[in-house]
Amino acid sequence: MRDLKSNIQVAAGVSATLSGTTPAKGNIVDLRGFGSAALGLMTGTVTDAGTAAGFTIKLQHSDTTADTDFADYTDAGTIAVTDDASDDVAVGILGYVGGKRYVRCVVTGTTGTAAVINGIWTKGKPHRAPAGTADANIAAT
Repeated sequence: MRDLKSNIQVAAGVSATLSGTTPAKGNIVDLRGFGSAALGLMTGTVTDAGTAAGFTIKLQHSDTTADTDFADYTDAGTIAVTDDASDDVAVGILGYVGGKRYVRCVVTGTTGTAAVINGIWTKGKPHRAPAGTADANIAAT
């Protein structure tokens, strides 16, 4: 159980087609039994990143799965994509070590944004290993 596979679990993060300034909320990940998580992000086709600010990705956390209970987790920072030619590239990783049970990402474009974004959660520091391989998606209530 010293290998990496026994000490992580993956879950769907986000798969969204952005259009303008409408935020895309990613899947909720349940951190029960884990001490940390990281969201790896990759673009698909970026037709237009938007204005100079492009589109940004941030994390939110909550003690419940209620959509209105999620608040920004500022310790992770944000990732911004500003280049229209950023097709099919890894754009970064956001990490979470806060004290809430549920985490998700939110991707928000600027005027004119037309892009595809995908992400996968990796949960780490399991309280018990082996951790298993994949976690189920959780919808906001």
